[in-house]
Parts: sequence; structure tokens; C-alpha cells
Amino acid sequence: MELQQHDLHHEFPEYKDAIHQLKTGNHHFAKLFDEYHRVNKDIRRIEENEEPVMDEALEDMKKERLRLKDELHTMLRTYKA
Repeated sequence: MELQQHDLHHEFPEYKDAIHQLKTGNHHFAKLFDEYHRVNKDIRRIEENEEPVMDEALEDMKKERLRLKDELHTMLRTYKA
């Protein structure tokens, strides 16, 4: 089974330029961006069976990824507007 790509460039291709601008010019965005990609990387390792974990822990990680993605998306929409 092929796993979905969840990095921000795949999630929000229409915000490619804004992602770059905010990563380099907004410390808070850059911090959230790094955290999002760290959580996403951890989830991928688990989903690829490289790291065993309880289902509840995986679900918590996915919720955290979604929370971060929502916050980042809000910042992107505000920046582009």
C-alpha cells in the first residue's frame, strides 16, 4: 500500500511561494513548520512498520499533525490575502 504524502508542499501546492516566504520571514511559522514535519516523519515511520507503537499513540500523533496543519493553513491564508 502506498502511503499518502502529507508534507505541506503536497497538502497546499497553491501556497508554495507563501510557504517559502513564511519559513524564512516568520519565526513562529518556521517553528510550526518544523514541528509539523517532525510529527509527519514519525507517523510515516510508524505506518511503514519501522517503529512499533500503540494505536492510541498513533492517533494522538495524527491529531497533533492535523492541529499543526490547521494552524499553518490559517497562517498561509492570512498571508496570501
